[in-house]
Amino acid sequence: MHKRVQASSARKTAILANAACVLFWGFSFISIKIAVRVFPPMTLGALRFAIAIIILGAVKRIRNPRETLAPRDIPLLALSGISGVTLYFFCENNGVALVSASEASIIIGAIPVLTMFVEWIAEKRRRNAGAPAFKARSWLGVLLSLAGVALVAGVSITLSGNAAGYLFMGGAALSWVAYGFLTKPLFIRHSRSFIVFWQNLFGFLGFIPFALTEFSRWGNPAPGVVLHVLFLAICCSALGYLFYAHALNVLGVSISSVFVNLIPVVAVAAAFVILGERLAPLQWGGAALVLAGVYLTVMP
Repeated sequence: MHKRVQASSARKTAILANAACVLFWGFSFISIKIAVRVFPPMTLGALRFAIAIIILGAVKRIRNPRETLAPRDIPLLALSGISGVTLYFFCENNGVALVSASEASIIIGAIPVLTMFVEWIAEKRRRNAGAPAFKARSWLGVLLSLAGVALVAGVSITLSGNAAGYLFMGGAALSWVAYGFLTKPLFIRHSRSFIVFWQNLFGFLGFIPFALTEFSRWGNPAPGVVLHVLFLAICCSALGYLFYAHALNVLGVSISSVFVNLIPVVAVAAAFVILGERLAPLQWGGAALVLAGVYLTVMP
């Protein structure tokens, strides 16, 4: 009985941690929009993760001072960091520049579907049977959330026909899926603060070559821009990845990934509250669909 209560409490904490990620990452679009006027996209990425690794290094030193890096862990830490940090932002930044925001949101909204499909295939192979790895309710929840993202992204969606843009956005989605599956095995041997620190460090190192090519476009930030960069570094990079790692460890890859579809809901809500942008009725309906889909997926 006691173990069941502990498991239930851990699950609730993980769901709250995932919800906090969604809030941070949803509001990040406003900060990114302001900060990229001064810092080019990959430079901004390098800057925010440089600050994040300083914070995460302090957290790791305080919470796990004796935890050391073993050579066998370097490949997974490097691959997951470059996949979930460098490649994801490289593909997303380039993709958003080439396709509409609606198209970009929908392709990113496919992350939970791709994640569940990969995990379903892996589970079937482990079982050597045809039994489904997930309940029909979970599949319905993921598909509902994807439909909701399509409505939140925009009432009328037109295809841009830009093949490179689709490839970049597809690369972003696949990079995030890979990040989840590459991170999960690391929890067997290491704490989440240790894992996220090294992932952020490898991701930051991956940004450097791109940032150097943008050197001529660097600007002088005003104090307001600095605050937005600090928000991106502290909340979206350091805390966001820590919280998401906790959710991955407790909830698993598929359930954690479905929360990604709440990000556009938070983003449009933030635009409504902060920027005064008006939302169409179908967008409100889409937000309700996303919430319903996430609920169906995470409910025990």
